[in-house]
Amino acid sequence: MMTIAVALIALGIAVPLAALPFLGKRSLPWPVDPPDRRDDVARAVSSLRDLEFARAAGTIDAADHARLRGALEREAFARRPEQRASPAPVRTFAVAAVAAAITTVVVVATLPREAGDRAPGAPLTGDARPLTPTTAQLETRARANSRDIPAQLALADAYVQDGRARDAVPVYQAVLAIDRDSVPALNGLALILFQSGESAGARLATDRVLALRPRDADALFLKGLILYKAEDYKGAVEVWTVYLDVGEFHPAAAMVRPLYADARGKAGN
Repeated sequence: MMTIAVALIALGIAVPLAALPFLGKRSLPWPVDPPDRRDDVARAVSSLRDLEFARAAGTIDAADHARLRGALEREAFARRPEQRASPAPVRTFAVAAVAAAITTVVVVATLPREAGDRAPGAPLTGDARPLTPTTAQLETRARANSRDIPAQLALADAYVQDGRARDAVPVYQAVLAIDRDSVPALNGLALILFQSGESAGARLATDRVLALRPRDADALFLKGLILYKAEDYKGAVEVWTVYLDVGEFHPAAAMVRPLYADARGKAGN
């Protein structure tokens, strides 16, 4: 009730202020731009130039040329009546002020009731929970259609995020059984194999990706890391040189830069 009372007081102040312009003896004039005589002269000069071109080309006779030239010269330098100032649209301002005041009252009176009781930090309306589906929802979707590659890839990525890399491997393999050139599945499987210590399998997967997409940042990063771990520093430098060119904003770029500098030093570059 206190908020409604405050809003009503605000409305009571706003309405008289909105009506105040009508109580004055005379409305203030609405400003108008002064006429710019340079525009008239410029137009006349342009028209005169066109007229002279027509005379030189022989497309207008002498009598018409003289008549039109005189008319243009008179119009260019004749004084036009100045635009009179019109009263400022105070009625429009007043209606807008009253509408704004009414809107303020409605918002102030209804917003607390619409917001209701909420926990600290919770939004006034709606739900702030992310729209990302849960792993269980992704499992349901993937089971419903085993050939839905986007759903299968999303499930495999969710398993990786949940620390269930072993569960992600058969999902990636199922995707590759449908599409042997699936770059996301090859990259995901390569990373899991590398983390499991199976560098040879990871190398085969990254090579397959780079054959399909030579400048793939994920594959370049991992292949360089495989070569670095194998102490093939020259190979790592070659791969990471391309990686740092195409993957400047890749999540692993900050980690690669010092390793790249170290590999260059060890390779004698």
